[in-house]
Parts: sequence; C-alpha cells; structure tokens
Amino acid sequence: MPREFEILNLVFEGLSFTQISRKLNITDDEVKRYHKQLLKKFEARNSVELVRKALEDSWLKL
Repeated sequence: MPREFEILNLVFEGLSFTQISRKLNITDDEVKRYHKQLLKKFEARNSVELVRKALEDSWLKL
C-alpha cells in the first residue's frame, strides 16, 4: 500500500504518469497499474473522481 499511497499523493499534486514514473524510478506501465488498482479500490472512473473520493475518505488532506 505505501507505493499506492505515494502515487495517489502525486496524482493529487497533478503530476502526469510520466512525471510520477521519473520521480519514483519506476516505469510508466507500473504507474498505470497502480493507478488502475487505486481506481478499483475507490470505485472511481478517473483521476479526478479518485482524488475527490480519497479526500472524502480522508486519505488525502488539502
């Protein structure tokens, strides 16, 4: 879960998948896989909905 949480925070910051992959030294495909897992966990259809739900559930703070 720690890697997923890192990616969730970076998505919240507005970074692209490429920027996230460079920052975490992982491939774009790994970022996409983690992102897909997060979408499923939060039952979200896209990044905006993911961040909204994560904020509502107190996974992220403004």
